[in-house]
Amino acid sequence: MITIQGKGVSAGVGVGPLYFYHRAKTTIKRYHVEDVDAEWHRFKGAQTAAIEQLGELADKARAEAGDEAAMLFETHQMMAEDLDYEEAIEQQIKEEKNNAEAAVTDVAAQFAEMFASMEDSYMQARAADVKDVSNRILGILAGVAAGGIASEVPVILAADDLAPSETVQLDKSKILGFITAGGSGSSHTAILARTMGIPAIVGVGNALKPEYEGRPVIIDGGTGNVVIDPDDMTRDRLLKKREEELRLQRLLESLKGQPNITKDGKSIRIYCNIGSPEDVHAVQVNDGGGIGLFRSEFLYLNGEDYPTEEQQFEAYKQVLSDMEGKEVIIRTCDIGADKQIGYFNLPKEENPAMGMRALRISLTRPDFFKTQLRALYRASAYGKLGIMFPMVTSVWEVREAKKICENVKNELKAEGIPYSENVQIGIMIETPAAAIMSDRLAKEVDFFSCGTNDLTQYTLACDRQNNDLGRFYDPHHPAVLRLLKLVADNAHKNGIWVGICGELGADLTLTETFLAIGIDELSVSPRAVLPLRNAVRMTDTRESSPRILEALGSEYHHT
Repeated sequence: MITIQGKGVSAGVGVGPLYFYHRAKTTIKRYHVEDVDAEWHRFKGAQTAAIEQLGELADKARAEAGDEAAMLFETHQMMAEDLDYEEAIEQQIKEEKNNAEAAVTDVAAQFAEMFASMEDSYMQARAADVKDVSNRILGILAGVAAGGIASEVPVILAADDLAPSETVQLDKSKILGFITAGGSGSSHTAILARTMGIPAIVGVGNALKPEYEGRPVIIDGGTGNVVIDPDDMTRDRLLKKREEELRLQRLLESLKGQPNITKDGKSIRIYCNIGSPEDVHAVQVNDGGGIGLFRSEFLYLNGEDYPTEEQQFEAYKQVLSDMEGKEVIIRTCDIGADKQIGYFNLPKEENPAMGMRALRISLTRPDFFKTQLRALYRASAYGKLGIMFPMVTSVWEVREAKKICENVKNELKAEGIPYSENVQIGIMIETPAAAIMSDRLAKEVDFFSCGTNDLTQYTLACDRQNNDLGRFYDPHHPAVLRLLKLVADNAHKNGIWVGICGELGADLTLTETFLAIGIDELSVSPRAVLPLRNAVRMTDTRESSPRILEALGSEYHHT
């Protein structure tokens, strides 16, 4: 039995085989083959598998984001079975006697160069398609699955860490839990795990060895304990713990349909954070009151080029329609910092967390911003929409963003395209500047939503992705809580509501604090809704609020 200690970031006990995330190799072996027919059949097998994968991805994209989103994968399917492409590879294998990997690589380069040199912009875009299709075939030839998981059974997935673009593409039906060498409680892996409701452990360093792959493992996302080849006693103890957690979950099920109201009658809205349209089902089954944060960047991370207005419209429309009139707050594109995308061509920065990101990109690329806003306003006709701008620091940024919103509405009106006139505009409070200026900012918007992950990072000057900082990254720090109290006070003085959409919203040790300082809404991962509702219903603010506000240096006035 091997025991490894990490940091638990998503509670629960996960049991299954250990599997390491496999990234496609960038280098290939070149050699000449003797049996050219066997090598040709090896290529044809990989080609067929790639076409099948692309068909499945097209079906999934159509279900999640509409026909236009599916067209990318259908185009790639056609490219994979293009006769000229196939014949060029056959010549490389049968006449030049090159191995399949070398043949695919050389033909991909040849075709990409040919497309790129054409004058027609549509044909130029096919250069990227042929590269992507060829990389998929190369991955299959190398035994590397698209999405990093080639296992036929669900697994405990281990990795150094996962980039946002990698988490988007994972086959989530095959994941029982996560273990990462690096990362932190606010890393994208941790956030994904909490959204999925599965256990996750980060910060195990180099303790996981390649030879452990395939061996049975049990992880406890509550304690951060990883056990490989557990003995019978350990296995029985952890399985018993898992059963107890499932029993408690069943008890929480009885809270479905109940109000989020304290013992002394104070109510709070409990909404959900989601990352894609397919997460709406989790919101519904966990009885979320609405969606407080829809991270729209999944649309940008999932493709090889900017998503079109139509692709975005279909995704937003689907979520709003599926939520059947419940509020949906969609954050405009929050790219940059730790979410880098090649086709954005962002300059390399020494400190990207404080560089060109989020609303800064949108305001410096107005056409890009207008495309998203047009899709959002068109979708507003299908539900109750709120639009939220991330990474605000100044009043002028909000005014400029609102001005573009007005331009978009005027365009749609002139074109006869329906949209709702009741779209709320809000901003994320995730910088100390926004918190300090919240009295002025509150006059410009309909709501605030506090992104506590970044607010903590910037307030404490601690990189939230750096697990080595340990106790220095403290979301409970009085400075963070005082800023949240300041924001809530300024929101209410100006007649707007305030929520928390950062991971701190689900921290049950702070539920009483959030109620005491006047937070109106908490937006959390879907699986956190019922435990949070239970914590709210067990609270009496008449008892807790005076003590909490005194500790924060504030006066208490019960209403």
